[in-house]
Amino acid sequence: MNQNKGLQSHLFALLEWAKGFRYIKFGLVGASGTVVNMALLYFSQEVLFASIDGPRTRLYASLALAITVATLNNFTWNRLWTWADRLRELAALTHQGQAPQSGFALYCTQFGRYAIASWFGIALQYGLTLWLAHSLHYMVANVIAILIASVSNFLANDRWTFRRQPRF
Repeated sequence: MNQNKGLQSHLFALLEWAKGFRYIKFGLVGASGTVVNMALLYFSQEVLFASIDGPRTRLYASLALAITVATLNNFTWNRLWTWADRLRELAALTHQGQAPQSGFALYCTQFGRYAIASWFGIALQYGLTLWLAHSLHYMVANVIAILIASVSNFLANDRWTFRRQPRF
């Protein structure tokens, strides 16, 4: 009996350890999204929308494009890499005719959830940075807020956007 509990405890610890890799993947995807965002923001501002008069108006268009493309980048990589195991499970359920949604409807649902989770994370980071900056240097406050928002964003996507599909 004690041997079973010890084995279960080790398996649980191993699963928790493996989950950490998913969070690392999530962080790497987020870093790639930041690069995509910054590169596209610069390209849009300096080249693509250069003919738009007024740097402020141009910035609105450039920023909207950069955020949209970076969000699509992050969603795609998180879907295909960070939560690839969930896609395989879903494909097996779909093949068995047991998945509640499939194809384009599922993709749209997941993207909508991902976008909501991302915007919640952005709002959380923004609010926490402002709040923490009352007592900390704003750079330190922002780093703390980013860490908290990234954990929140990861959990929202793990438990909501890319959650395991119920088996019927």
